[in-house]
Amino acid sequence: MSRLWDRGEPLDALVLRFTAGEDHRLDDRLVRHDIRASGAHAAMLHAAGLLSDADHAALARALEAIGAAHARGEWRVALEEEDCHTAIENRLVEEAGEAGRRIHLGRSRNDQVLAALRLWLMEELDRLAGEARQVAAALAAIGERRGDLPMPGYTHMQRAMPTTLGLWARGYAAEIEDDAAGLAAARRRADRNPLGSAAGYGVPVLPIDRDRTTRALGFSATHEPVTAVQLSRGKAEATALFEAALLAQDLGRLAADLCLFATSEFGFVEIPADLTTGSSMLPQKRNPDLFEIARGRTAEAVAALHEVLGISARLPSGYHRDLQLIKKPLFRGIDSAGDTARLLAHALPRLGWNADRMRAAIDPSLGAVERACRLARDEGIPFRDAFRRVREE
Repeated sequence: MSRLWDRGEPLDALVLRFTAGEDHRLDDRLVRHDIRASGAHAAMLHAAGLLSDADHAALARALEAIGAAHARGEWRVALEEEDCHTAIENRLVEEAGEAGRRIHLGRSRNDQVLAALRLWLMEELDRLAGEARQVAAALAAIGERRGDLPMPGYTHMQRAMPTTLGLWARGYAAEIEDDAAGLAAARRRADRNPLGSAAGYGVPVLPIDRDRTTRALGFSATHEPVTAVQLSRGKAEATALFEAALLAQDLGRLAADLCLFATSEFGFVEIPADLTTGSSMLPQKRNPDLFEIARGRTAEAVAALHEVLGISARLPSGYHRDLQLIKKPLFRGIDSAGDTARLLAHALPRLGWNADRMRAAIDPSLGAVERACRLARDEGIPFRDAFRRVREE
């Protein structure tokens, strides 16, 4: 089984396992995108006169068949292949013969992986933004159904002012909508075509048409100059993870409120039994584990962001193998935020709200701010004087 960089010399098995790491497993999610980018590259070579009609047709058929077989689960990237690029090209040679070897003209694994990653990342950012909006919609629905329920607001974990369930829910909905907008904006750095930059310094002699693959793949721009492409590694990924971390933090804070509101001391929220877990020792308990895990998983997205920033922080220009390590935290951070968003969008519509407990939590002292404001308005006195008078009542 040959690898794209093979020089015909054996590779120590421990070195293979260490340098390939988890790439063969991680790359399975990039296969579809790499096949799409390979198709665009082959079409560009054909249009430039670098690939015959027969070879182009054979590659197009083979790429379609290989992608369909992977989607059906008929093959996966093997450790010996290291990455999806080798896995696809090996199968192209099996399917299309010499045409499978000609597709690598004018490209490197360096621009291949980045093209696949950027296509994947733009798709995932769109998906994650949509999942965030579903959480916001579920919160908005709570506001519409039960929004008039009174409840205390809190500062310093102490009851502060009367508010409503609707105002509480709409606050979170607004911030999670803002997170969705941030995720959509995070596409900008990924939305540039790296194909044709090859190993980082372009392709000499050959009439490579980078703008053609840009149009074919739907990128908004061609990444120029070619030397900027490898310097950009980690920036689109970190931008995406930063926005995912902000979403995860908002979801975590929402989950923290729900954990608190579900305690017997509060009793504001009622969680259906099938959304809770039991205790191995205490038969009376039903635990809000899903919200506790949602709260805790905030750390995953934040840690993934720091990991990506740390990998690329001190690298000199050009490509370095360290950069492959970005994939693992990128996938983990985006997946974690998406998992949490899907869970909350599923659980929020099923929560019950205990109106009696929420009303009972509002005692007369919580109206102090309103009384002070009325005094300042009706008597024309400074708010500080009104504040002092109410405090001394």
